[in-house]
Amino acid sequence: MKKTIQLIRFDWAIKHILRDKANFVILEGFLTVLLGEKVTIQQILSSQSNQDTESDKYNDVDILVKNFKEEFIIIEVQNTKQHDYFHRILFGASKVVTQYIDEGQSYENVKKVISVTIAYFDLGQGLDYVYHGTTHFKGLHAGDILTLSGKQKEFFKKMSVHEIYPEYWIIKAGIFDEEKVRDELDEWIYFFKTGKVQEDFSAPGLVEAKKKLDKLHLSEDERIRYDEYVERLRKLASQFRTEEEDIKDAIKAAQEKAEKAQEKAEKAQEKAEKAQEKAEKAEEKAEKAEEKAEKAEEKAEKAEEKAEKAEEKAEKITAALAEEKEKAKVIEIENEQTVLRMAASGLSAPEIAKFVNKPEAEIRKILAQKG
Repeated sequence: MKKTIQLIRFDWAIKHILRDKANFVILEGFLTVLLGEKVTIQQILSSQSNQDTESDKYNDVDILVKNFKEEFIIIEVQNTKQHDYFHRILFGASKVVTQYIDEGQSYENVKKVISVTIAYFDLGQGLDYVYHGTTHFKGLHAGDILTLSGKQKEFFKKMSVHEIYPEYWIIKAGIFDEEKVRDELDEWIYFFKTGKVQEDFSAPGLVEAKKKLDKLHLSEDERIRYDEYVERLRKLASQFRTEEEDIKDAIKAAQEKAEKAQEKAEKAQEKAEKAQEKAEKAEEKAEKAEEKAEKAEEKAEKAEEKAEKAEEKAEKITAALAEEKEKAKVIEIENEQTVLRMAASGLSAPEIAKFVNKPEAEIRKILAQKG
């Protein structure tokens, strides 16, 4: 079999949409669920699928449609893992932007492009299986989102800047868990992964898809090869899931290591801060002790100065006393000589005592000592 049943079914549905406008409902149903608004297809511009490839997994389907809002929608199913696939998505959207504007037209005629990728390999690294990307301009300082002016809204018939730029949807159908169908979009992704529609599915377009798929008759060999293909998808999804869990474990281990290192660093910082605080207190204590010592030294210097002054005063007093004593001695000698002269002139001791105003006994003593 040259194609996987998965892609035969999807390609079959697209081909019938191309042949019969009434069957737009299938693709319109999917886009309505994905974009969250009613989508009406005006025209399918191109549809291609690789033919007669050597391996089932190398088939892809590319669809370009235009809706009644004059927007272009690219739908691509990709089975082959490509490291530069993000660049391919950008290139595809950019190519449509440039191809569908006539020469000489003003830039206002650039059409909105919506790129939808259904990938059967784990594109990029992430936990989800559906991603949506739009263009926003955020203020570097104010943190606000750049919006259209009133005149631009009226002129372009758009409310936001991101409505002008391409937007991107990535559906990682290969890693989708078909046991966890939660909403209508999951029903479509279940269909893309398994090629089946459950009886209780109610997403727009799936009923018609189921009716078409029921008409597809497969040989026993085709069914075996389809089951083998689905099993390969499961193994691939399991492998991606295992790698994803390993990456998550590695990230968790790295985070735990970083947290421990951070905790250790914080403790070291805390210890350093305490040591710094202790050092500051010791320095403050030393400064106070030094200040106290300086005051004590100043006090000692003042006391020494005071002692020196006291000693100087004492010396002066001693000198004055010595001088007074010397004077007194001189006076005493002079008094003794006066007493002796008066005694020599014939005056009696009582008379001398009365004259010099001293006791008579002291006069008699002087006279007795000098004989």
